[in-house]
Amino acid sequence: MKEFLENLKNKTLNPEAVITPIHVEFDEEDIPVKRGEVLRYAGYPAAVLRTKGDGKNDESYIEVPTDEELASRLESVVGLCKGELTYRISYCFFQLNRDADGFPILPFEQHSKDLKKNLENCSAVIIVAATIGAGIDRLIRRYERTQVATGLLLQGIGAERVESLVDLFNDEVNSNAAEFGLKAHPRYSPGYGDLPISVQPHLLKLLDAEKRLGITLNASYMMSPSKSVTAIIGIEA
Repeated sequence: MKEFLENLKNKTLNPEAVITPIHVEFDEEDIPVKRGEVLRYAGYPAAVLRTKGDGKNDESYIEVPTDEELASRLESVVGLCKGELTYRISYCFFQLNRDADGFPILPFEQHSKDLKKNLENCSAVIIVAATIGAGIDRLIRRYERTQVATGLLLQGIGAERVESLVDLFNDEVNSNAAEFGLKAHPRYSPGYGDLPISVQPHLLKLLDAEKRLGITLNASYMMSPSKSVTAIIGIEA
């Protein structure tokens, strides 16, 4: 990543370079569970209390469940997921050009005004796919019919885990970009605004995601494993 960003900064990118996806895996310990986010994704938006935490600075905060029974169930679900999830990402870089109407030219056809706005002033993009694997889907199927509350919390922790994985990667992009005086834009995913979800096959093919991450699509462009995310991150020089 740093080599690409340095070349982008120095305007020494080779426009004919072959784009090869990079595959990385993170450890579970690298991504602490945000319990407040789990509860919100599970449909408990008012069930957390924001309180002073014990982080590395005085302004750190944690979110804790307000109900003891819910807190206990949540910890059980966190325990169920231990060792069952993988944290894998594929990503690649593209130098960005624009067509006559100012739309960014990507390796797939699109005319999204929202993506155009998101990538304003960007000279490159990082395309990324992330997944926490099929283990969470197996757990959800096991519990969603017989233990509905547990099933909901598993849905919530699955959503929180994959979003936290992409956030961790995005933080690395932000940090590396800043090192070279560059700026990373907020990530943007198919299905948001007017960027159609039908671009998913193109992103996954670019990233060799079926082979490397085990991500496949159904006829409605929904990904399996279900807790998977694709995104485009603009880099402004």
